[in-house]
Amino acid sequence: MKKYLLSAACLLATASLSAKEYHVSPSGSDAADGSAAHPFRTINWAAQQALPGDTVTVHNGVYREWVDPLNGGERDGKRILYRVADGEKAELKGSEIVTGWKRDKKGVWKVVLPNSFFGTNNPFNEKLAGDWLWSEHVYHTGDIYLNDVSLYETTSLEKVYSPDTLRTLRDPEGSTQVWFATVDAEHTTLYANFGSIDPNKQRVEVSVRPTCFYPTREGLDYITLRGFHISQAATRWAAPTAEQVGMVSTHWCKGWIIENNVIKNSRSNGITLGKERSSGHNLECNDKRLDGTLHYIEVIFNVLRTGWNKDNVGSHIVRNNIISDCEQTGICGSMGGAFCEIYGNHIYNILVKQQFGGAEMAGIKLHGAIDTYIHHNWIHMTGNFGIWLDWMAQGARVSSNLIYDNLTQDLFCEVDHGPYIVDNNFFLSRSSFAENTDGCAFLHNVVAGDIWRRNDGRYTPYHLGHSTEVKGICTIEEGDHRFFNNIFLHSDKKDALFGLADFGEVKRPIVAEDNLFCGKAEPVKGKQQGWVVKEVSPTLRIEETPDGVYLCSDEDLRQVLNYRCKPVDSERLGITQLSGLPFENFDGTPFRLTKDYFGNERSSQPVVGPMEKVPAAHRIKVW
Repeated sequence: MKKYLLSAACLLATASLSAKEYHVSPSGSDAADGSAAHPFRTINWAAQQALPGDTVTVHNGVYREWVDPLNGGERDGKRILYRVADGEKAELKGSEIVTGWKRDKKGVWKVVLPNSFFGTNNPFNEKLAGDWLWSEHVYHTGDIYLNDVSLYETTSLEKVYSPDTLRTLRDPEGSTQVWFATVDAEHTTLYANFGSIDPNKQRVEVSVRPTCFYPTREGLDYITLRGFHISQAATRWAAPTAEQVGMVSTHWCKGWIIENNVIKNSRSNGITLGKERSSGHNLECNDKRLDGTLHYIEVIFNVLRTGWNKDNVGSHIVRNNIISDCEQTGICGSMGGAFCEIYGNHIYNILVKQQFGGAEMAGIKLHGAIDTYIHHNWIHMTGNFGIWLDWMAQGARVSSNLIYDNLTQDLFCEVDHGPYIVDNNFFLSRSSFAENTDGCAFLHNVVAGDIWRRNDGRYTPYHLGHSTEVKGICTIEEGDHRFFNNIFLHSDKKDALFGLADFGEVKRPIVAEDNLFCGKAEPVKGKQQGWVVKEVSPTLRIEETPDGVYLCSDEDLRQVLNYRCKPVDSERLGITQLSGLPFENFDGTPFRLTKDYFGNERSSQPVVGPMEKVPAAHRIKVW
């Protein structure tokens, strides 16, 4: 036995010593050995060599390539790590630089490119299409960038010469920087109106590749991607019924860590944690036998038959990334986003161009977020929802996020049967929360806008506890919610209901206790659900400064310290009526809300809202 143990120890030591570090530099060669002295030229070549336990270190430079790894890691302690060298900057781009623009007499610039410039897929000949994409015009997956800013695609050449006023969140005065493309058998012709700018004296880039980091093989687990600047891919629309490919995509894998990256300028999606293709691809568009709901139910059973469970898929960590300027989502995932942790991310400027719309657009959009923990993210300036949890957000927790300045609601929970928990968040947009679900615990939040709800007749699944296995399928029977210890305010939005006033008639009962209703925010009519204080109604605003983000108020925020409430735990929350499951931690232990937004310990008589201690009267640093 001793000899056996010694041999095992020797094997582990040998495995540790055999781990390699490959270096990549623009000055290198893929014919080199990948050492620090003789680095490879491309990340993708290094990705064909890397084995479990290896590290790929990427040095200063711009890498215009699609990284398609050959291998994954073996376990959490034996990953394949892709990292940027300390103190350096590595840009991974889905684009190429285009020069040689020629200007006509009317001020429009033109360049003609051979179709071979785009490889096997020409994004200027590929329509942006898929299930639940809504657009009255045809757009394409390609895009043009002037000094790292995306131009607007027009729908005709005439509009390049006389561009429409394109009113957007980011550019309320309209943009004259637009483009149009024509493609024939041999050439792609790009026309662009750059306004007063000469594109030959600036940096103009054209998206070429459909992704930047995506394994075409499934089951490549335990990969870490750290510290890259990733941008300008011609990503496709990612419906929940389709293969979902963003600029960074986990495919149908497990245990990735995506951290400390800057992800910007995707035609559709920044990071995808989503579905593979074999279980269905844009079924509503391509098969009219069934409606979208039934198609998606079939997809769910397809992925279950092909191994959708905690052992095989999900359990990713997405943390501390800056994600912006994506026109569908910052992060999305259909079922592959289960058992994940998403935290510390700054997500903004999502779908702000507003050229097309759809049912899959948000800062974070997940289907099947089973036991997924979304916390401490900063999400603002999206053209739709901040976070959207659609179908099967069972066991999910949305905690301690700062969300504001979104065009619709900060959080939308759709056709979820629960249990799921929403706690310690700042919801500061004019519309804060939308839902058509069962079984929510809504705890210690600040809700500055209205709450919107509706009934829904769709049949959707619910699951065994902490599992993807389907327990049953039922329509949403609105209600069975718990609203404890929240602060409800009101915005200046007209014809809206604030507080819980819209929950007077629901199919399943709700329980509401120890909430603070300020100004025009109201409890359910005729019921006592906390404190109604008409004379206290602070107007909250966000101030973004170089040293942080501040929550500002015209009234003394310490007034909320006067309202103390009962603590929240599994016993108080009970079980959901439909699934019959308790509100508990991901590991099955009893839940108890012990900390506030800042991580401070809650007292035995906690304060309403996200902050146990209010450190200042009118201006508090919240990020």
